[in-house]
Amino acid sequence: MNTSDNIIFEKHLIVTTEASNALIELDAVCNISIADIKKAIAKGALWLTRGKSTQRFRRLKKTLKKGDELHFYYNEGVLKQEPNEAILIEDMGDYSVWYKPYGMLSQGSKWSDHCTIARWAQTHLQPERPVFIVHRLDRAATGFIVIAHTKKMAQAFSQKFEHHQLEKHYLILVHGDHNQRSQPDNISINVDGKKALSTFTCIDYNRNIDVSLVNVKIESGRKHQIRIHSASIGMPVIGDRLHGNKEKDNVLEEKIKKNIDLQLCAFSLSFDCPLGEINTTPEYKTFSLPEHLRPSLAALTI
Repeated sequence: MNTSDNIIFEKHLIVTTEASNALIELDAVCNISIADIKKAIAKGALWLTRGKSTQRFRRLKKTLKKGDELHFYYNEGVLKQEPNEAILIEDMGDYSVWYKPYGMLSQGSKWSDHCTIARWAQTHLQPERPVFIVHRLDRAATGFIVIAHTKKMAQAFSQKFEHHQLEKHYLILVHGDHNQRSQPDNISINVDGKKALSTFTCIDYNRNIDVSLVNVKIESGRKHQIRIHSASIGMPVIGDRLHGNKEKDNVLEEKIKKNIDLQLCAFSLSFDCPLGEINTTPEYKTFSLPEHLRPSLAALTI
C-alpha cells in the first residue's frame, strides 16, 4: 500500500525449503530493493515464528527451517525516523541506568524498534548484552529509565516497581500559580478506575509567563498519572498534547517565541541496589539528573 508517498505493507510467508534465508524469501515477494530490506530488518521490521515462539529476527543469512514463518512489516515513514541520543548514566553490568530523551520510545512496535531505549542500550553498551524493559516512560517524557540485562535482574526490578520500592521524583512545568494551592498538594483522583496518589510541591513560579515548576512524587504508577492529575487541578503540564490545554500552550509559545515539548521529566531515582541485595552487601543508589537536562523556568524562557 502507498499512502501519500509513504510505502506501507506486510508480508507473511511460510518457509518451504531447507536451505533458505530471510533475504532470499523476502526478495522474492517484496517490491523493494535488497538494500531497503536489509535496512528494515536491521531496524526491527522482521519477525520469525518458530514453533510457539515469535521473536524479532535480524540474522539475514541464517539458514531457516522448513515450516518457519516470516512476518515482515514495512513502513517507510517509521523506518526513516531517527532517535535522539540517550545518555548512559551508569552501567552496573547486570543493569544500567539511562537518560531517555524526548521522542524516544521505551519499547518498539511490530514495525521497528530502532527508536527505542531498549535497542539503543543494546547497540551502545560494551560488551553487548540482552535488554529487558522493567518500566516505561512516555514517548514525550524525558528522564531516568532502568534497563535490566539478565532475567534475574529484570525480575528483581519488576518486583521493586510492583511493590513501590523505588523513590521516583518528577519535575513538571505547569500553567498557573501552584503556590495558590496547599503545599504539599496531595492529589488522589483515580486513573482508569484505579487508585492513584501524586504529591505536588511547588518549587518556583514565573509571574510573567504564569508558569510553575513543580516537584512530583508518585505513590502509584498509572499510565499518564501525573499528566491526568495535573490537568485535574486546572494546571495542565505544558506541552501535553493529550491531557493539556492547547490554547494556553499556543499563547505561551507565542510569548516566548519557541515550540514546547512536554515538560515532564523523571529527574530523581533512588533504590536499594539489587546487586547488593544478592551479594548481601547493601548499597543504596541515588541518581539525580544534572540541571541542563531538567525542565526549568530559565530554560523555558531563554
